[in-house]
Amino acid sequence: MESRRQAIAARLRAAREQAGLSQGQAAKVLGVHRPAVTEMEAGRRSVSAEELAALADAYGVSVNWLVEAETADPARDRTELAARELGKLKAEDLDRLMQLLSSLKRSGEKES
Repeated sequence: MESRRQAIAARLRAAREQAGLSQGQAAKVLGVHRPAVTEMEAGRRSVSAEELAALADAYGVSVNWLVEAETADPARDRTELAARELGKLKAEDLDRLMQLLSSLKRSGEKES
């Protein structure tokens, strides 16, 4: 139970950071004081269903993603969060990013 709470806490923090929100902003979403968010992200405070739903909405993730943390893979989590952000880009910005990624890949291959 404790490891699950810690895993959920880590996902809460990762999702908040990826969403570009401070703990204070997350606290406003929930209508709580900032230390409550700190406690949630440290795994020292339980998160209610209503709070999970509000945070998931604010962070642009699903409640399921937040609570399925016991099977979390940090690398996969970062990739999923990045993919959500990519989905928000305009088509032309996504094309430019893909060109940049291709350039970085070619540059990395030359160094190997």
